Amino acid sequence: MSPLPTTIPALVRTRVRAAVRRPARLTPEETASRALTLRLVSLLLQYPDAELVSARDELSTVVAALPDTPAAGHLARFTDWFAAQDAEALERHYVETFDLRRRSGLHLTYYLHGDTRRRGMALLTLNQRYRAAGWVIDGGELPDHLPVVLEFAALAGPGSGEAPLRQHRRGLELIHAALTDAGSPYRHVLAALIGLLPPATEADREAVARLVAEGPPEEEVGLDPYGAYGAYGPDGAHGPYGSYGDGEFAPPGTFVPPTPARPTEGPR
Repeated sequence: MSPLPTTIPALVRTRVRAAVRRPARLTPEETASRALTLRLVSLLLQYPDAELVSARDELSTVVAALPDTPAAGHLARFTDWFAAQDAEALERHYVETFDLRRRSGLHLTYYLHGDTRRRGMALLTLNQRYRAAGWVIDGGELPDHLPVVLEFAALAGPGSGEAPLRQHRRGLELIHAALTDAGSPYRHVLAALIGLLPPATEADREAVARLVAEGPPEEEVGLDPYGAYGAYGPDGAHGPYGSYGDGEFAPPGTFVPPTPARPTEGPR
């Protein structure tokens, strides 16, 4: 499409561009398929406890029955790997990938706000969005935990339900890049999700590059004023696991996304 004439008022040009980018209205069947895909992504990004591992064959069957889309292809590649792994190996890979690496952590507000008071407010705002829709989180996770955000998107629909995913698009891109760099099969799950969102803009790509180079924002004051939205690990460092590996955003001792205990996690 040729550029819009500069003589058109800026507001008109902006609204025309928005109309061009706006996706076509989904049919009921497409909406149901999208919700199922989001719910599958949510499930596959959860800790592989005994219940999830025992459902691997069923999950593979559901993924295989999805319409032939790029997202379905990515999920099929992941479930092929997931079904072939030993249960203990899956647990170990999940913890190493999502709990011990900041760049692939699943708490989305961290990438947007880092260790600042704004993150506490973002968590509260997200929780209020859920409550306004009549949805209450259970299971002990924070409201910005990606599987929780995905479950809300699947239940509430493509408009307001997927708004938090669109808001945190840059964090999702960073997680996908980190998983790709690490060679983790979970990169396929993130690729399936990102493919459902509007295309990344040049500004998105520049922001992700800055996140990679500089990390999220930081400040001296943590999240203590927000009660349950702050946590310390067993060794006294922020976060549940204390120090982290090489190539992460910040040295040990700075804030990292808290990960509450998983109530369904079995003994190792």
